[in-house]
Amino acid sequence: MSIKPIRNDDDLQRAFKRLEKIFQAEEGTSQADERDVLVTLIEAYENKHYDFGPADPVEAIKFRMEQEGLTPRDLEPYIGQSGRVSEVLNRKRALSLRMVKRLHDGLRIPYESLLAGVR
Repeated sequence: MSIKPIRNDDDLQRAFKRLEKIFQAEEGTSQADERDVLVTLIEAYENKHYDFGPADPVEAIKFRMEQEGLTPRDLEPYIGQSGRVSEVLNRKRALSLRMVKRLHDGLRIPYESLLAGVR
């Protein structure tokens, strides 16, 4: 294992390329150890040099829908009737605190993402 600090974006790209090769390494192997160290280095570099900020609430919901294979109808227990779901997904209605809590509890969407931009 030959790991070097990530000092610039070129180093970052090299780290990503190496990580792609060893990402599926079996736990307990030297490649899995290397993967874990690379992930930590990449996260530290990105946190220092890039401000991603929290996700947009609607984008966070859509991302979770994509991950879980959900349809707008599947969101009704968390948001309300289909019309309300449509309004939220089309940014015509803001999330209420009740919706935020239900989405967090039911779909495990981080509060930080669901409350982004709320003052």
